[in-house]
Amino acid sequence: MNRDQVYNFAPGPSTMPESALKTAAAEMLNFRGSGMSVMEISHRSALFQEVFDSACEKLRKLMNVPDTHEILLLQGGATTQFAAIPMNLLEGGTADYAVTGNFSNKAAEEAAKYGTVHIAATTKPTGHDRIPTQAELDLSPDAKYFYYCANNTIYGTEWQYVPETGSTLVCDMSSDILSREVDVSKFGLIYAGAQKNMAPAGLTVVIVDKRLAGRELPITPKILSYKTMIETGSMLNTPPCWCIYMLDLTLDWVIKEGGVKAMDERKRERAGMLYDFLDNSKVLHPHALPGSRSYMNVTFRTDSPELDAAFVKGAAERGLLNLKGHKIAGGMRASVYNAMPVEGAKALVEYMKEFEVRNA
Repeated sequence: MNRDQVYNFAPGPSTMPESALKTAAAEMLNFRGSGMSVMEISHRSALFQEVFDSACEKLRKLMNVPDTHEILLLQGGATTQFAAIPMNLLEGGTADYAVTGNFSNKAAEEAAKYGTVHIAATTKPTGHDRIPTQAELDLSPDAKYFYYCANNTIYGTEWQYVPETGSTLVCDMSSDILSREVDVSKFGLIYAGAQKNMAPAGLTVVIVDKRLAGRELPITPKILSYKTMIETGSMLNTPPCWCIYMLDLTLDWVIKEGGVKAMDERKRERAGMLYDFLDNSKVLHPHALPGSRSYMNVTFRTDSPELDAAFVKGAAERGLLNLKGHKIAGGMRASVYNAMPVEGAKALVEYMKEFEVRNA
């Protein structure tokens, strides 16, 4: 199949803007007349610094990041932040964690190595099919921070509100960053693995209130110290240069398409089509409850694993790729991130209709 014959619903690494890919292809062997690929130029060069600064500036404008916060472009993936956050912010005290999916659970387990973790809420008993309400949050009076994952890729739930906690807010926005407007000033730290809405895998964006830097535990490696990374401009060591370059190109696309507001409007259109069908289907059933549903990852299933497999197989034959659900959740998952065109959602709904007729 050719690229124009498929829609890629992968949860990450995921679909990227075609304009960004085409620009990267055109510049692959000769970046800005340098005679070198962007993958070959030194991260210490003025040429790469331009790329780095450009990406940070665009991200700052798109997200309205205040001057109180620093933007770090780091390695290690979001999972590295599971340890970096408590090492830098917990100070051996207590932190509140909301466990609403697999990754927030892993983050809580990692943080427990460096202090006391209090589970302020968990949706495990109901299979992570919803987000807890503000009233359900059991908050610690002395918590150093409150941690939550804004969007749960595996189970398809998303926080539709910003919790009020009285402590520093820390949020994993890996799956829905740049898909909705966020008041960054409310957060002590936001981080995101880039491989869903921003760039290829290998880059992690951290937006941290500079007032939180310098509190790290003595055992914290320099590479995980926010203070050190701020002081070195994210370049204590070689950063993920290619991914930062691709981030810059992706942000160009977001700006051209109308910014975060336009991304928000499109996500509602895409996900709305899918949920409208699922809510009326007798064969395909949505996992997440209304009011908690993700706009980025639509999860659903049939009544049997065999029929789930048939759905995924038939979809692939139609060029609708990577719809198989995560191994711990089963079923299906349609990841409709920013770069997924509305036509992709329409094509999936048409296939769902046909599948319904054949299997009702």
